[in-house]
Amino acid sequence: MEKLSSYETLFIVDTQEGDDAIKAVVDKFTSLIAQNGTIESINEWGRRKLAYPINDLVEGYYVLVEFKSEPAFPAELERVFGITDGIMRSIVVKHDEKKASAKTAPVETAAEAAAPAEADETAEAPAENE
Repeated sequence: MEKLSSYETLFIVDTQEGDDAIKAVVDKFTSLIAQNGTIESINEWGRRKLAYPINDLVEGYYVLVEFKSEPAFPAELERVFGITDGIMRSIVVKHDEKKASAKTAPVETAAEAAAPAEADETAEAPAENE
């Protein structure tokens, strides 16, 4: 078994078909992700105005899903997004594990960061005057 990686996907569903069709598309993709990985969170942003018209539509239903799966699954997910009626746009992004661990590392304060720099500047000042 391959190592599981963290991903997130954001997809926009066409709102013209009504609430039942939106729910069906959202359920289809959340169950597909659950069958092939582990869902960590589902965040339905709901109906929102699009930044620009897509196929002459100005509104879409946004859904953000964070999940873990094997590395082969996101390509299949993107393929299914591409062939499904009702999906206006979609993207799947892999979370960088190195950056995620860097976020948990302690961060030095601005005062701590500035203190050594100031000390270096004062140490070099007499050398420049000679």
